[in-house]
Amino acid sequence: MTTIVEPRLIDRRGKTISTFVAFDVATEIRAMREGEVLEVLTDDTELLERDIAAWCDTTGNRMLSSEATSEGRRFRIEKGHGVDIDKSLAMIISVDGLEELLSPLGFALGAALEGVDVHLYFQGPAVHVLAKGFRPKLGGWGRPFSRFAAASMTKTGHIPAQDKLRQIRSLGGKFYVCGGSMDHFKVDREDLIFDDLPVIAYLTFTPIMAEADVQLYL
Repeated sequence: MTTIVEPRLIDRRGKTISTFVAFDVATEIRAMREGEVLEVLTDDTELLERDIAAWCDTTGNRMLSSEATSEGRRFRIEKGHGVDIDKSLAMIISVDGLEELLSPLGFALGAALEGVDVHLYFQGPAVHVLAKGFRPKLGGWGRPFSRFAAASMTKTGHIPAQDKLRQIRSLGGKFYVCGGSMDHFKVDREDLIFDDLPVIAYLTFTPIMAEADVQLYL
């Protein structure tokens, strides 16, 4: 007698940030066997349709279908054999503002989700991002509204910066922190959210950047 296995289903409607959805998809698929199918229900947006399809192509999973329904957009993804991505990204992050962190951490998470070897070097004000209790704020006149802006971003899938860092680390991302910047901005090693970060300076990170396929300075 043949046993019919129903596809797993995750519902991520309301989350319009593709890396948020892709991280949950990747987590589910990691626990599945090759050939098993995951169904994902999302809002029906062109952005999600394109990005989830791109993630499947890059990671060796198979998009069986993507269709608009009365509930939203429903993806059917078959777990593939996976692929090895021999690429690396080295990024220097020097900002700690709420809006300014969106792009660097978003691109880093996207790269890690696709299997790229990610290296992030935090310097200048960005060392605050690694400190316990850090809450990024808007700049200028919008600063008093930072808490409301952060809550609105989280609702759509732009989760807090430190939660995003934990996601990147869970995917193999490596972080480094500038020792001189820690001294200048009064951040001690025991203040850091991770207790195993290399405290370095330019001469240590320069070779890592030189060997990376992609280098970014933000």
